[in-house]
Amino acid sequence: MGQEQGLIDELRTMDEETRWRAVAAREAAFDPVFFYGVRSTGVYCRPSCPSRRPRREQVVFFDSTEQAEAARFRPCRRCRPAHGPTRDAQAEMVERACRLIEASATGAPSLAELGARLGVSRYYLQRTFKMLLGVSPRQYALAQRVSQFKTRIREGESVTGAMYEAGYGSSSRLYEQADAELGMTPASYSRGGAGAQIKYAVAACELGPILVAATERGLCAVRLGDTGAELVATLRAEFPSAEISEDPTALGLYVEAILRHLAGQQTTLDLPLDVRATAFQRRVWEELRRIPYGSTRSYSEIARATGQPKATRAAARACASNPVALVTPCHRVIREDGALGGYRWGIERKRRLLAQEQERKSRAPVEEIYSKE
Repeated sequence: MGQEQGLIDELRTMDEETRWRAVAAREAAFDPVFFYGVRSTGVYCRPSCPSRRPRREQVVFFDSTEQAEAARFRPCRRCRPAHGPTRDAQAEMVERACRLIEASATGAPSLAELGARLGVSRYYLQRTFKMLLGVSPRQYALAQRVSQFKTRIREGESVTGAMYEAGYGSSSRLYEQADAELGMTPASYSRGGAGAQIKYAVAACELGPILVAATERGLCAVRLGDTGAELVATLRAEFPSAEISEDPTALGLYVEAILRHLAGQQTTLDLPLDVRATAFQRRVWEELRRIPYGSTRSYSEIARATGQPKATRAAARACASNPVALVTPCHRVIREDGALGGYRWGIERKRRLLAQEQERKSRAPVEEIYSKE
């Protein structure tokens, strides 16, 4: 909060002509920064107020509502400036920044370029963007670039063509990000996982069928479902050209560890992973793996633990995209009011998992067994 206030204080040093341009353009990004009063009406407003723009000579600026009211101005009934800064204004600015990043055909615009387009300083943009989305504009741009590459590949474009169309200046830049974002080389992903060897096993557990799949690097999927056939079909649909084979023997250690965990005989799963993730998703999943057996955290607590206290929704989305159930225990994250929230593999499974863990934890300590390959 101190850093954010510091940025607002810095923006308040802007000259009056800059402020007037923000008022004339109804720039919502400036709503937390200053207010303007209209001498002819005696009313003060936010910069984004939808009311008719006054003449420049009628306008006076204030840094706070207290200043405006000390000068005998009363708050506008339309934009309600006395009710504190609206997060909608910040959200609108960040959304506009996202659209500008997505529309850039030659890579992400710089912070300075984005700030100039949005009428804010690059420092305020960086802070607000990260506060609301949990990632910086640069990290968002990188994720969008990988997403564009993947989309073009799925549409049949060549790796080279997709690479340049997505804004990569060279193949080295693409391969630098491929390991974390794609989980395999770009060429392999372009062929639906061709070249990747994925082994899987389906086992029965108290929650129904469970599929465990892994590459040579580690687990790439742990999924719960209603039928084994459905789970296998989903895996094959994600990697239609990968070499996928059933191999219960090769997956034996993984499956055994997960089943022991479900039975309450092993409270910690420390298994190697091979999953695709953005930088923010990885931070969220790391925090999920720190939640003790039989305990829960709220989505907002997870966001705070990543260093992004305002990114609660982004944290919830990261939980929902977790590809390895139980190993990354997204079922241990609930809403602030105690409600369960969502669960990728069904809310009833989440309810049962939490009840079982809490019951076993309260009954007696269980032996901690760490299973590593």
